[in-house]
Amino acid sequence: MSDYPTHIRLYSGSFIEVQRLQLDLNDAEIPFLIKNNNESAKMAGFGALSDNVQVHIFESDFKKASEILANLKAEIN
Repeated sequence: MSDYPTHIRLYSGSFIEVQRLQLDLNDAEIPFLIKNNNESAKMAGFGALSDNVQVHIFESDFKKASEILANLKAEIN
């Protein structure tokens, strides 16, 4: 077992949806990483086929972050 925290994917969606989720995670002081393959491809001079942005969090924050995500989805729908 490693002493280092493990990141897991919390959400995949559009850039706009991820921006809103970032705000809510920041308010809850939950650290996160954003993986934007589309932006990375542009910087490398390639094209990307999807508008899929991923939010990764520490495994230890999953329960709290999942509640935030559920509330956001309920608000959107």
